[in-house]
Formats: sequence, C-alpha cells, structure tokens
Amino acid sequence: MTTRVDEIVEEIRRHREAHAASLEYDLQRIIEDLQRQEEESGTEVVTRPPRKPVTAIKNP
Repeated sequence: MTTRVDEIVEEIRRHREAHAASLEYDLQRIIEDLQRQEEESGTEVVTRPPRKPVTAIKNP
C-alpha cells in the first residue's frame, strides 16, 4: 500500500514547524503569537456553543 502525499498538508506542517521553531517550541509563546495574529487580522472569529452529544439509538 502506498501512502499518498498531500502537498497542502505538507506545506501546512512545514509552516507550523517553522513557526514553533521560531518561538523555541515554547507552547505559551506559540499560543500568545497565534492569538496576536488572530487579533491583528481583523477577521471576525465566530464561537459556537458545543454540540450536544449524540445518543445511541436502541434497537426495538
């Protein structure tokens, strides 16, 4: 079985790795930087309420 390489996913992984490396893999700094970028983008961020859990359907 051959694994298909998705170029877009690989590019995202490269960017994510470079971003983390630039901040010395410090999770707090990464979070703060992403939040700063989000705020500076001016894009509206939509927060939705959590979904209700799906309950299993019982067979009669």
